[in-house]
Amino acid sequence: MSEPTPELRWAPIEPKPKNTGRVWLIIGIVVAALAIVGALLFFLLPRGEEPAPGASGSPSPTGTTAPSASPSPTETRTPQTTPPAPVDPTVDVFREQVGGWLTDAPRGLDIIAGATGDDALAVLDSLEQDARRLSDAQPPSSIAQQWRDGVDAYSKRLAELHAAITDGSDTAASIDAARAAVTGLQTLVGL
Repeated sequence: MSEPTPELRWAPIEPKPKNTGRVWLIIGIVVAALAIVGALLFFLLPRGEEPAPGASGSPSPTGTTAPSASPSPTETRTPQTTPPAPVDPTVDVFREQVGGWLTDAPRGLDIIAGATGDDALAVLDSLEQDARRLSDAQPPSSIAQQWRDGVDAYSKRLAELHAAITDGSDTAASIDAARAAVTGLQTLVGL
């Protein structure tokens, strides 16, 4: 015998429950959280000209006095610091610092001797820049005065050479004088 088969009937599907209340609740919670974060940022982040102590990423050399009970702003004082005394280099260290400029000078003077006009002036400009670097270099105290005198003499010889090139006159004497000044500086530092 066979079992009876149940009779199938089609019925409409029940509608889904409405979740609008839940959606509005979630939206409300998110808005409230954003409002709280915004309020915290507004009240806790420093505003104005002077940042709060410890709020900046870089250390500052200012010190603060002990906190007082009065509501007055914190007093700051700037420490008086003196720049460190320049280190007196040894002649060997100084020779290495200025050696490149001093060894390039005779080659530059040789190029100027074989060139004329703008070509000679371009090389001379380079030598004058090197002379300024030589003047800015901090010599050892044992040769400081001789160094300054020698660099001044070399700079004057380069100025005379510049005038001779610009005027179109003979540059041989000016080149020889500049070469002698460079040789004096090289001898002074032991090149």
